[in-house]
Amino acid sequence: MIGLIGAWMSGGVEWNIPHHHRASTFIPVQYKIEENADGGKTVWVGELELRQRMRWAVGYTLRPGKAYLEASVRIVNRTPEVNTMLCFANLAVHANDDYQVIFPPSTQFGVHHAKRQFTDWPISHSTYGGADFSKGVDISWYKNHVSANSVFAWNFQDDFFAGYDHGKEAGTMSVADHNIVPGKKFWTWGSGPSGKRWDTTLTDDDGPYIELMVGAYSDNQPDYSWLQPYEARSFSVHWYPFRDIGGVKKANLDAAVNLDVDAGSAKVGFYCTSAHSAARVVLKAGDQALIDEIVAINPAKPYVKQVAVPPGIDEHDLVASLWEGARELISYRPVRLTFEAAPPVVTPPPPPQEVKTNEELYLIGLRARQFHDPNVDPLLYWREALRRDPGDTRVNAVLGIVAFGQARYADAEKYLRRALERLTDRYTTPEDATAVYYLGATLKAAGNPDGAYPWFYKATWSQAWKAAGYYSLAQIAVSREDFAAALDFASRSIDSNALDVRAQNLRAAVLRHLGRNQEALQVLASASHAADPLDVRAMAETYLASRSEEAAQRLVSTMNAHPATAQETAAEYFDEGLWQDGADVLFESIAAAADKSRIHPMTYYYLGYFAGKLGHSQKATEYYRRAASMPPDYVFPFQNEAIDVLRRAIQANPGDARARYYLGNVLYDWQPEEATRMWEASAALDPSFAIAHRNLAVAYMHQASGADIENAIAEMERAVSCERKYALHFTELDELYEQAGVPLEKRLALFQKNAAVVARRDDALNRTIALQTAIGQLDEAIRTMASHTFAVAEGANLNVVDHWAEAHILRAQTEIQARRFREALADLEAAATIPANLPVSFRFGGANARYAELAYWTGVAQEGSGDMRKAAESWSRAAAPPASGGSPQAYYQGLAFQKLGQPEKAQALFQGLVQAGQDELKQPAPRVRTAGSHYLAGLGYLGLRDQAQAKAELSQAVRLSPGLVGARTALASLP
Repeated sequence: MIGLIGAWMSGGVEWNIPHHHRASTFIPVQYKIEENADGGKTVWVGELELRQRMRWAVGYTLRPGKAYLEASVRIVNRTPEVNTMLCFANLAVHANDDYQVIFPPSTQFGVHHAKRQFTDWPISHSTYGGADFSKGVDISWYKNHVSANSVFAWNFQDDFFAGYDHGKEAGTMSVADHNIVPGKKFWTWGSGPSGKRWDTTLTDDDGPYIELMVGAYSDNQPDYSWLQPYEARSFSVHWYPFRDIGGVKKANLDAAVNLDVDAGSAKVGFYCTSAHSAARVVLKAGDQALIDEIVAINPAKPYVKQVAVPPGIDEHDLVASLWEGARELISYRPVRLTFEAAPPVVTPPPPPQEVKTNEELYLIGLRARQFHDPNVDPLLYWREALRRDPGDTRVNAVLGIVAFGQARYADAEKYLRRALERLTDRYTTPEDATAVYYLGATLKAAGNPDGAYPWFYKATWSQAWKAAGYYSLAQIAVSREDFAAALDFASRSIDSNALDVRAQNLRAAVLRHLGRNQEALQVLASASHAADPLDVRAMAETYLASRSEEAAQRLVSTMNAHPATAQETAAEYFDEGLWQDGADVLFESIAAAADKSRIHPMTYYYLGYFAGKLGHSQKATEYYRRAASMPPDYVFPFQNEAIDVLRRAIQANPGDARARYYLGNVLYDWQPEEATRMWEASAALDPSFAIAHRNLAVAYMHQASGADIENAIAEMERAVSCERKYALHFTELDELYEQAGVPLEKRLALFQKNAAVVARRDDALNRTIALQTAIGQLDEAIRTMASHTFAVAEGANLNVVDHWAEAHILRAQTEIQARRFREALADLEAAATIPANLPVSFRFGGANARYAELAYWTGVAQEGSGDMRKAAESWSRAAAPPASGGSPQAYYQGLAFQKLGQPEKAQALFQGLVQAGQDELKQPAPRVRTAGSHYLAGLGYLGLRDQAQAKAELSQAVRLSPGLVGARTALASLP
């Protein structure tokens, strides 16, 4: 997930939990400030992550007398299912030609994302990340990365890594236990032209930066680890500045040491994170002390000294150490490396039918699910396993778990019972109780707690599932109002998983219902501090147990600022059958809301559900009415519990179009057919709601039975005809029009008619420009591009630079025909010069990707103006770099060779274009790509002067893709 909501600034720390980059990178987070007993302060920040319903919190602490920042991290899986997580902290630091990244000295290899490439560290001798370092390049230096690149440290035994500016003699140190925080990585946009453009995008005037990243429970991206249901993880990362010691060879929280040996001289430096008035500095060569002195050292006053090394002393015999009394603060002996072979790279798995064993099929699918691999569908491997062995327990269990997470409870029960048939054969209690627990979870979620009860109890026989099993039993006991049993179950769950904040919160709720409010508050205070200081259910329980104004204010301010936390808290009361408690909490948030006309609809839907369960039917009806009347903007229910809540709302109020729309939003990823039916019903009840029509268009294009572009276009046309219009819908409709081959004039007219709306989004404006360019409204397109600053986002598919180059090249061709050669040369020069207000992305190269075309037309304009020497130089430049047969640039190279009097080379290029186009046409491809293949063949035939074949191919290209400008232009040149 890269740059989903735009670029970030080059400063601070970006927390990527549980994905990289998480979708909510720039969305406000919860925070809390704590005063510590030692006089320090902690600022907690964190959020509820909606995709997997996990929480994370980071406590930044500054301690008196310490020159480091401590980050205490909590990651909590609050769900009843196993989840996966990736955690990287991304620290941005200033970089320049003097900047060096320092991995521990034991590091011999760097590795790229997904472990698909390894290279020697620090001197690379290979092509790595698309950059050629084969001649031997020290890739630890920022200046040696001309293009963007990533490097993760591979083999190391140390807890630190750093970056150091040798010009400023200052750096940034990261220290964390490498057994928990093994990830050490740097990322750079590069020091070349592309990187410099990103510098201006990400900062006002502070220049380039580099990202120093540390990963917990992850050493790569992607590299996800598993969390059990209700599991909480905690760890710490520390950073501190260090200075004047020339780099670092080893570091911990007390100090950093650097030792450089060269030409018979040793330079030793120590930096400390606190003051030591009488520290002892020692440098030994074997038993011989080269330095042994008492010094005052503190963060503002490091120690640096250079001494001669006696002849015959090997640098590996040197030991530099710093002491405070009898306590060694830091020491370092130069590492003697032994050669290691490069590890094997990760390769894609074979197709399912080629995998030898069921175990491998199961594990390939499991890895794809664990890593959220977009290129590997785990279901294909698991289905192949079941084809070979329908009773495979592992595969049936994992398919049941997947179905459970998708709220497909009937399917989940079927798979899990099939897994248990073999696991419990001959009345066996299975060693692995996974299927036992999940069958209980499935039955409970499906509304059958009595059926779930014995399965949860059986799961507690397994230590692995004891905590989750007892917690689930406690939920059922609470729903039965058997609070004595619930307290026992919750306590047993906590005994097996002390950091389970949900079990602690439930225990507090039970104590409160037993009249033991003070005990409940003690439980909450302890659990919140240990697991998640920002947990909103704990805030709710604190309010219900104390009824204090302070607790109420903290609760409602959080829920109203972060509505998803209110929904999550309501869902927990739903899970436990604590209907009145849930209602009381939601009432408070409504009462405190500044604008009662904009209450989140799900608040009222949950209130309606709770009121119905409490037997208050009139209240339920009123809540459902209010829910349907609230604004639907940015309402995306994300919980399985919301499915039952919304279904009950639809039963109670059959005319509620919004409940069906919201239910479709919940279900689409998991149950697309049912979601589509919900959106269809919503659109039928309220045809004026544009987003329901838009969602239907998406659904029709992604049906399991195949894309239905006709109905998708019809729904998008309905969406853009609604009174409230969205710029994104015009982009999406035009994408459908493009796939359907709709005439450009109709497409452009729609954008121009809705110009004010279209101008709100860069992607819609970009499509307008593309259409203007294709139709020939070149001046208008260029004016728009010159006057508008387009946003830049990593990974964004915004090709404005292509349109800039295209428009200027086309205008230059018109000027050449009119013999206005000076103007043509100016346009061609402009085509090659990308203005700062246009984004340059990874995918689109603008003029750089059209070097031959630009150089060819430049030569033609120079020829027309009578400068044959320059013309020949331009054509030579066009012909010099070889273009592949699959690129239109080969056509312009062929034209350049003709101008240079080398027809045989031109002939070969044109024939290559024909062959490339014909080869591509043999492979099934989408309409637009097929048009591109016809375009290549048409260019080839055009170069070979076969006008009939050229016209046939180019006509087919334009028919399939009317916006393919090159094909339109080439076709127009034919008689």
